[in-house]
Amino acid sequence: MYPEYLVEPMRAELANVGFQELKTAADVDSAISAEGTVFVVVNSVCGCAAANARPAAKIAAANAKHPDKLVTVFAGMEKEAVDKARSYMMPFPPSSPAMALFKDGKLVHMIERHQIEGRPAQMIADSLIGAFDQYC
Repeated sequence: MYPEYLVEPMRAELANVGFQELKTAADVDSAISAEGTVFVVVNSVCGCAAANARPAAKIAAANAKHPDKLVTVFAGMEKEAVDKARSYMMPFPPSSPAMALFKDGKLVHMIERHQIEGRPAQMIADSLIGAFDQYC
């Protein structure tokens, strides 16, 4: 677990643009199993989350066509919520950061850490926007 003061600005970066923080497994179940589209960001303290993942998520969330819900869990903090979110992302192995789009509880688009590291935020956002345009 990281000290809360350390992760608070990283949480706020997504919360300030409309992402709901999920802190329990029940929160995750409720969000992902709901009807409609849900975009889940597994947030992280790593550099690729700061430079690539969070900026990409913010760009994509601002797209005209976007998911019904924007949610996030924080790796290294709320273990129960993160583990539950990752269980919905199977068969993809756990990674952070990571991003997933669900439609009616089914995983329809996934971006893993290896697809985030070293890629510009706009390139990641373009992949997300393509999925949003297709499924939302």
